[in-house]
Amino acid sequence: GDHKKLSRSGCLCFGPRAGQENICDFESVPERRKVFAYGSDTRSSRAVNAMIAEAWARRRYPAAFINKIDEALGEAMETQAWLDHALDCGYLERNQYRTLDDSWQKVGAMLNRMIQRADDFCRSASQQ
Repeated sequence: GDHKKLSRSGCLCFGPRAGQENICDFESVPERRKVFAYGSDTRSSRAVNAMIAEAWARRRYPAAFINKIDEALGEAMETQAWLDHALDCGYLERNQYRTLDDSWQKVGAMLNRMIQRADDFCRSASQQ
């Protein structure tokens, strides 16, 4: 639907996740850490896209739209925190970290712009 176009338009909500599955050297990671680190990163990074879709569905109500985009921003920042943790624990190479962190910085900037321009997104819903 339209929310897919929204989350893909100049956005990396699908991008950082793509290719993120195989970036860690999981052979050297203890089993209990794999579930903890990878599961937390996966949950937060996937939540960003889901929250954008939910915001799009609620765009008739600007406050609800802003709230969901703000929640997506929080999940994006949580993903960055997990990337920091993965780097600190040696689960990521520095160049992999930089690429992913840069992508998530761009996602955060896009989400901030969406909050600042919420009226533009919500206007189209009220005209339908």
